[in-house]
Amino acid sequence: MTFDVIIRRAHVVDGTGRESFVADIGVKGERIAAIGDLDATHAAQVVEAQGRYLSPGFIDVHTHDDSCAIREPEMLPKITQGVTTVIVGNCGISASPVKIVGEVPDPMNLLGERDAFFSTFEAFAEAVETAAPAVNVAALIGHTTLRAGVMDRFDRAASDEEVLAMRQSLRTALRAGAIGLSTGLAYTNARQAPAGEVKALVEVVGEEGGIYTTHMRNERERLFEAMDEAFETARHGRVPLVISHLKCADVENWGKSEHAIEKLEAAAAEQPCNCDCYPYSACSTTLDLWRVSDEFDILITWSKPHPDQGRRLLTEIATEWGVDLTEAASRLMPAGAIYHNMDETDVRRVLAHPLTMIGSDGLPSDPNPHPRLWGSFPRVIGHYCRDEGLFALPEAIRKMTSMSAARFGLTDRGVIREGAFADLTLFDFDNVKDGASFVEPTIPAVGIDWVMVNGRPAWIDGKVRHRAGRLLRREEIIE
Repeated sequence: MTFDVIIRRAHVVDGTGRESFVADIGVKGERIAAIGDLDATHAAQVVEAQGRYLSPGFIDVHTHDDSCAIREPEMLPKITQGVTTVIVGNCGISASPVKIVGEVPDPMNLLGERDAFFSTFEAFAEAVETAAPAVNVAALIGHTTLRAGVMDRFDRAASDEEVLAMRQSLRTALRAGAIGLSTGLAYTNARQAPAGEVKALVEVVGEEGGIYTTHMRNERERLFEAMDEAFETARHGRVPLVISHLKCADVENWGKSEHAIEKLEAAAAEQPCNCDCYPYSACSTTLDLWRVSDEFDILITWSKPHPDQGRRLLTEIATEWGVDLTEAASRLMPAGAIYHNMDETDVRRVLAHPLTMIGSDGLPSDPNPHPRLWGSFPRVIGHYCRDEGLFALPEAIRKMTSMSAARFGLTDRGVIREGAFADLTLFDFDNVKDGASFVEPTIPAVGIDWVMVNGRPAWIDGKVRHRAGRLLRREEIIE
């Protein structure tokens, strides 16, 4: 038999959690055609693994890459990490379906200006397919985006008529290929939505066979109540649940992760649910007055009225201006910030748990992004797995591949087996390392040597060779 590509003598970590094994992998067309001793076969291209590890391409379950996939289709922050599929539209923020009039509302401005948004999911899908990104894209529909499409202001609950309009818009998007609904209930323009408003939308998701992900209403002093709301909402709609970036934010809440994990385990025994986590003890989002504190560092990443203040600490800006932190933040807004508001022990506990998937939550539109945008997946392997021994390599890979594919319904992805799509990442386990830091946040990782997407070599020798990603529509995924 002749293959298009053979990867020879790789240490295969197949994504299922089992121990690695040495084998050749034969790829024909978009799929893995054979696994084993392929010495007697031939291929148009042969890749010698030379002691390196081959895994399924990583799946970034929590991204805000909606616009990046269209405007920067090489997707360098992700392909350089070995990521081959991204889930966009998280935290209630999606690029469709909405028509923006006037200023882009917070936090939708994390995706960009008005031209980053599309009036229909089909228009967004067409833009992705035309751009031909280097990685696959699967899209959630954001609750805040739905609100922006039907409401004149956000400081209230939606009316019955507005809920009906959102339900119809959501259903249309799901039938066009969106994979589910996300909420960002902690954000200013969604926090006034009562549980009933969200449940009415999640009902549609259940009817259409989608998934529900949530940036919960509170990740601080009312974390446990917010988790209960998330579980109840998903049960009501009969949908799988993913709690986004599970964390214990702010100093007074450090240490709550143990009980949070207990609650997640108890819920998972009764309903399908997981969480995702990024491997850092700092978060990044919009600058909000209610987030401001003098108990941890807050780094300003961008400011619309004061763009010169990016990459500076809020304390330094406030001192220079002769005002307190709240006043300085008020003058800077709208703005973005990195909040060093988590405890490493909590991060490690959530990251290590078997129900936790990996999501970067990076913000590609941020001019000074959190290093998680470029570094999350190599950091899991290099820092937490190899250097810290938080989990074994097969478990690290499972968290980034098969578990993610299974929860989000990405059929034939996230595993190395015959018949699966050839989304593959070859890496040097001894040397893989995240390059991005809070000082230099856009430095690519090292040790991610070769990446394949849908059977086409995508990242080789530090360059994007082919852009073979596609939009993964829900009806195609679940067939």
